[in-house]
This record gives sequence, structure tokens and C-alpha cells, in this order.
Amino acid sequence: MVLFYGSNQPIIKPSLQYSRNSLDFGAGFYLTSDFEQAEKWAKRVSKIRDSGSPVVSVYETDDALWSELSVLRFNCADSDWLKLVVAYRTGQTVDCRYDVIMGPVADDRTVDVINQYISGSFPKNIALQLLLPLKLKDQWAMKSELSISALKLKEVLHI
Repeated sequence: MVLFYGSNQPIIKPSLQYSRNSLDFGAGFYLTSDFEQAEKWAKRVSKIRDSGSPVVSVYETDDALWSELSVLRFNCADSDWLKLVVAYRTGQTVDCRYDVIMGPVADDRTVDVINQYISGSFPKNIALQLLLPLKLKDQWAMKSELSISALKLKEVLHI
């Protein structure tokens, strides 16, 4: 399997050291299986940090290690996905025992819906109805050292 990481510099050896807990699936090293999404992230990070240049680090996974990982997968932006994203984004304590969490990325199109749901502007069923038609890209949060060790750098692409 091939996964992509977009940034303002090549990431030769992934690390959990710089991760933030307030992301969709909490602290982790975030990748995507969609090259265009990684490219978008690379351009955005380069612009925000005003340093480096957009690059996409390409990783292959070690399938032998993958079978040892505890994985939580969301196939769509459903009620459980929304509950977890809201919990992390609002700083709630989350008991997470997973090495990897996979699912839709809460992007620029979804952030308003999620923020309005958090503020109580509408109930969960309305939030889910608004999220349903969006074709959200995926994200893979590698949350443990074991999951990080399953990633092998294949190449670095300068955008």
C-alpha cells in the first residue's frame, strides 16, 4: 500500500514528536492514500509556515507489520466519526487504544458544519445530513511507534 504525506520539507523518518492532539483523530502522523490531497497539504503547509517548499513524501507500508496493528476505520462521516472528531477538536479526553485511525478528513468544506454542530446551532442528525453528500478525502493517523515503523520511505516528490 502507498501513502502520501504533504509538507514543506521531506520527512525521511516519520515521528510522533510534533503531533497535536486537537486534530481530527488526535495526535499522530497523518497521511492520505490520495496524492492530490497530500499535494494540497504540502502547498498549504509551505504557505502557512512561509518556509521550505511543497513536497510529498511517499511511503510504502510493511504488510507484515500491518497485520499486528490495531486499526479503527471509518468508511464515511457517520455518527461515530463525528463524535470522535468533535471530542479531539474540543480537547476532550479520549481513550484511544488504536495504532491507526483511518477515515474521512474534516476539510475546509466540513469545518463550518462541525463548528456549528459543536456550538449547538443544529443537532447531530442535521450535521450528518450536511456531511453526507461531501466526497471527503481519507486520512490515516498513525498513532503509535509500531504504526510509524510500518512506514518505509519510497521517494520524495518536489511539487
